[in-house]
Amino acid sequence: MTRDALEHNQIPFYFVAILLAAACGVFAPVLAHGLSVLITPAIAVLMYAMFLQIPFLDLRQGLGNIRFVSALLLANFVLVPLLVWALTRGLLEHPALLVGALLVLLTPCIDYVVVFTHIGKGDSRSMLAATPLLLLSQLALLPVYLGFMLGAHSGVVVQIGPFIEAFLWLILVPMLLAVLTAYLARRSTLVGKWSNAWAWLPVPTMALVLFVVIGSQITSVMRDIDLLLPVLAIYLGFVLLAPLMGILAARLLALPAPSARAVTFSASTRNSLVVLPLALALPEDVRGLAAAAVILQTLVELVAELVYVRLIPAVVWYPSR
Repeated sequence: MTRDALEHNQIPFYFVAILLAAACGVFAPVLAHGLSVLITPAIAVLMYAMFLQIPFLDLRQGLGNIRFVSALLLANFVLVPLLVWALTRGLLEHPALLVGALLVLLTPCIDYVVVFTHIGKGDSRSMLAATPLLLLSQLALLPVYLGFMLGAHSGVVVQIGPFIEAFLWLILVPMLLAVLTAYLARRSTLVGKWSNAWAWLPVPTMALVLFVVIGSQITSVMRDIDLLLPVLAIYLGFVLLAPLMGILAARLLALPAPSARAVTFSASTRNSLVVLPLALALPEDVRGLAAAAVILQTLVELVAELVYVRLIPAVVWYPSR
């Protein structure tokens, strides 16, 4: 199997991992609970593998298409946050669900959205080139959005120490190592071979993280399903309305159809596994339910993407100008 084939067929791999994780959690709960110790190292490895595929050293190239980048930023950091703020007002009495939903819905995807964009006949190359900007923007803006949307809960729910620690070790350090690896790979054949070998690993490591996280947490999700129903309704609303935010941004910037589809996929696809470490760094009294809310969004989104890859190419226009 080639790397392209592996990436093109990654969704079946993820569904298999989810099914195996659910079976493990239900039928071997003691074993599944033991998987929790692997969550942090598995996510760290995934982050490094994923960041290696992002062209950080070519950030200037990704900024070349001004209209596309403007639409991408407008959709993800203006229109979608407004939508999320409106959708989550009903969770003010449920701080654990609120912070979980905000963490995942405010952060645009930077990995498998490129594959969905390609399958959905969008401009996947521009999407890939823009991923460093998307990542850096969401890391800068997420604390601002959380402080505003959590309101009175911000000081209680998000304790800055563990939050910063999780960000440093599970996001910033893997990202800096990936940038260093990419820099050295241009100057060393050996490091280049190392980097090329890791290029095969984002899909397997994503499947591993899904297995470890869902396997260790599925019993909590099942136990708390009644508590998760309010956030499930919000995720379904997001699935329906988020594509409209992308379409609106693309229309305002008069993008051609492939670029408009890419912006629509970006607005609709979230960064659940990247923000999961931040959910797991929350105070103990909200950590479990917030992490369950993040995981639930992953399950809803993977199903929604199967609809998006058929619907978005069919409904996004070809502008006359």
